Amino acid sequence: MMQDENSPKWQIRLPLMLAAALTIGMFIGQQLPRYDSDVLFQMGNPGSVSGGTLDEILRYVQSKYVDSVDIDDVKTGAIDHLLEQLDPHSVYISPEELQAVEDDMSGEFEGVGIEYVFVDDTMQVVSVFPGGPSEMAGMLPGDKIVSIGDTVVAGVKIENKEIFRYLRGKKGTQVALGVKRGREKGLRSFTITRDIIPVHSVDVAYMLDEHTGYIKVNRFSATTYREFMEALQPLVDQKSLQNLVLDLRGNPGGYLNEATDLLSQLFPDGKLLVYTKGRTEARRDYKSNGRARFNIQNIAVLIDEGSASASEIVAGAIQDWDRGWVVGRRSFGKGLVQEQYPLGDGGALRLTVARYYTPSGRSIQRAYKHNEEYSHEAERRLKSGELADASKITIADSTQYYTGMGRVVYGGGGIYPDVFIPLDTSFASDYFFEMRQLIPQFVARWLEQNDRKLLPADLNSFIRDFQVSDAAFDGFIAFADKQGVKSQPAQLAKCRAELKHQFKARIAKALYREEGLYRVLNDDDPAVEKAQQLLKSGQPIVKK
Repeated sequence: MMQDENSPKWQIRLPLMLAAALTIGMFIGQQLPRYDSDVLFQMGNPGSVSGGTLDEILRYVQSKYVDSVDIDDVKTGAIDHLLEQLDPHSVYISPEELQAVEDDMSGEFEGVGIEYVFVDDTMQVVSVFPGGPSEMAGMLPGDKIVSIGDTVVAGVKIENKEIFRYLRGKKGTQVALGVKRGREKGLRSFTITRDIIPVHSVDVAYMLDEHTGYIKVNRFSATTYREFMEALQPLVDQKSLQNLVLDLRGNPGGYLNEATDLLSQLFPDGKLLVYTKGRTEARRDYKSNGRARFNIQNIAVLIDEGSASASEIVAGAIQDWDRGWVVGRRSFGKGLVQEQYPLGDGGALRLTVARYYTPSGRSIQRAYKHNEEYSHEAERRLKSGELADASKITIADSTQYYTGMGRVVYGGGGIYPDVFIPLDTSFASDYFFEMRQLIPQFVARWLEQNDRKLLPADLNSFIRDFQVSDAAFDGFIAFADKQGVKSQPAQLAKCRAELKHQFKARIAKALYREEGLYRVLNDDDPAVEKAQQLLKSGQPIVKK
């Protein structure tokens, strides 16, 4: 069960305020977890002098301190302070957070399989997972969830974590939902048997033109390589795909092995893709495995300031071997490798154990020592003008590295694109972001009040013919006003066209799922358009 407005895919249109997405990169981007029984980080470990001293201090605080304290909070604060002395990506994951993190990266969770938004403090179903338990029970998009079990959840303020607690649960267990459908007066009752729900890391795959495919990867989870291959195969076998646009914008990373497996489909056998090394970790080379199944010709990789970790590994290998074009804006700059170790309290330690290096020898990790602004990089880049003007980009490390064709590339601050695509910041404002956040809620209401049969019958017709009417948009402005977002005519004039575009994309998602969303969003996306031009240009690309 995902709350739609928090989904990373809804951020792809304007990622300049990616503080949240960039922070995600601090928690994922590791090698496949290695749980070593002899490498446990536990307070009170008899072999650790500092751990024993810390335990002693905590016992004194607990038994003697003048005021009552939550000793667990004190422990957590001590651990956080310790890890802050290391790097931004070494973190303690509490037992409460660990399950959500593992669900996100495992590629599945156990629940009911719906996507929803809140409309007037009521959960409204946006989509039901095809073949999932909610669809099997008969739930439909537009249904409003009034009660979960004996708990009324409509018309009351309720946090997402509470919704998660109610709807998620072990496979085979049941949950009762009271649902209002359309204009029906009474409630419908559904008893849903929870099941395993996949969390997809490949959002969409479709053809941009006769020979060019587009695949959007939102993270590198444990299922990404399999999803990528399943998405790619029909495009090659049925649609004659020759060239590929791989969209990694806003992708915060994930498992290194999934990234290298994906890259192996783009390189001949034995190509160095990335290598890692650390103080106690010997150099380890990751090379293409020679099991490429498809003959993909030219490649364009889309990146931006939200592309981190495993995304940068992919872009770096493509760039260093001149295998394709890297298009967009400078990536996040995370070149540290983490491994995860279980802790005695049920949580986990995610510890940086190595750095990774692109084939040319670049480390792309940004500086972080004594840098309190590390997690505010998106804001810094916006203020510096870098997101809109390539000349404002500062080269963090002037050491020159060379691609296979002898082009100079740099490290120390992310992957610098071969082709820069400026971000249109003309309409970026707090007003725009507040309005954009309300679009999913309003569209859910708008679709309920309008006859879907009057909308175009297929996606191609929808993209070509459908336009958000001024009346519909005025309704959205009035809705936003009731939600506390007062109209600002000057700001609205700047962002009106973009908000209408988002409005159309959201309707397309409701009608035609992810392909509808992305085909509308990509219809006037300058990065996608530039990638297509490059792929058609016939410029030489080294493949061996």
